[in-house]
Amino acid sequence: MSTLINRLDLNLLRVFDAVMEERSVLRAGQRICVSQSAVSHALSRLREMIGDDLFVRTTTGMQPTARALQMAPLIREAWKSIECAIELPKFDPCSSTRRFTVAVSDFVTTVVVPDLLGLLKQEAPQVDLALRSDNILDLIEQLDFGHIDVAVGSFSEIPDRFRSRPLFSCDDVLVAHRLRRLGRITHDTLATLTMATVSTHGGGGGDGFVSAHGLGRRSEMFDRMALERAFRGSKRKPRLALSLPHFLALPALLEDSELVAIVPRPLAARLARVHPLSMHELPYETAAMDVAVLWSERSFGDAAQDWLRGMLTQATASLRPATVGTESPTLCPPPASLRRIAADA
Repeated sequence: MSTLINRLDLNLLRVFDAVMEERSVLRAGQRICVSQSAVSHALSRLREMIGDDLFVRTTTGMQPTARALQMAPLIREAWKSIECAIELPKFDPCSSTRRFTVAVSDFVTTVVVPDLLGLLKQEAPQVDLALRSDNILDLIEQLDFGHIDVAVGSFSEIPDRFRSRPLFSCDDVLVAHRLRRLGRITHDTLATLTMATVSTHGGGGGDGFVSAHGLGRRSEMFDRMALERAFRGSKRKPRLALSLPHFLALPALLEDSELVAIVPRPLAARLARVHPLSMHELPYETAAMDVAVLWSERSFGDAAQDWLRGMLTQATASLRPATVGTESPTLCPPPASLRRIAADA
């Protein structure tokens, strides 16, 4: 790097650009909010550094020399580049062709993505969405490297370099084929049933979560502990005959067998709309499953990422309870077990 560049004060270029535009020391000072004497002093310093008069005072104003005319377009472009580098980036969803990558389970795909796609169609018709399984082992690494923009799921703990925002909470219900006509489910009825459940991420510990690289993720997609408490000491218990790695096959399995299934309430409601399934309340209370969006701290200040998280919040509005007396939905509180939850700045 030349000695001249090392000595250069960027404010001198700002003054040069203003005088070139205004052709007046007075107006240039007004434009950049400095005094007329400060502009004159800056020009004197720049003339000494460059070795050229740069501007000559005439009856029609400050006229640039040949050297100044040569410098002007280059300095203007350089100044614009500096401004772009230090200003917050802007994001226009209407014209953007960006492709966002989101890690999700089939549960989230079913209950969230349809509404998300509807929003994208309205607000960002050229934005593309790539969905990846949240079951990948290197999810943390993928988020760290920016290969995945956000992950949506149920987390029990997150590393300090990540942030999370709650989206919605839900409890468990029972689903069965409509022809079974189970009616109201009691403990005795439940004890006679053969069930299917879903466990992701390779199973889980006693609390239904697995942890890898500091990220705790929900593994069992139903409240097993609540079920076990409900039948503690009972001679007869429901049989958990089938454990699946995803929800995809459940509708077909429930149609062709005596199976029933315990699933999250929003998923049951979606499945019942398009399949001959009925939804039943369980005869015991289940803990809420908290679903949140997770992202890396490295994306702070990325306007596109902020917008994406906002879209996810809007897309899950119908899954959150409405505040009494208001029209806007309220965010559910964050999971109690999370060590660190932070909303967007």
